[in-house]
Amino acid sequence: MSDIETTPTRGYTATKDQLQKRLRRIEGQVRGVQGMVEEDRWCIDVLTQISAIQAALDKVALGLLDEHARHCVMGAPDGERADRTDELMAAVGRLMRRG
Repeated sequence: MSDIETTPTRGYTATKDQLQKRLRRIEGQVRGVQGMVEEDRWCIDVLTQISAIQAALDKVALGLLDEHARHCVMGAPDGERADRTDELMAAVGRLMRRG
């Protein structure tokens, strides 16, 4: 028996480094907005940055949805594909209801 622990493969595994780089960039943008508020910057400038952050997060989410659909839904065994499709559509619904 092998004692090697295996990490599950996720839909984003192949692009994990790129995903983490994008998320770190977004994290920096959020810190920048915190600084803008601390400095009493003009409301419209703060809102513009928030909009950019939301767009960046949407892009990350769409990429994850795409990778999930290709890897986790289409690659699922026939008996699991319907449940995985339902999970995917529920996630899409949650993303669309925000705001």
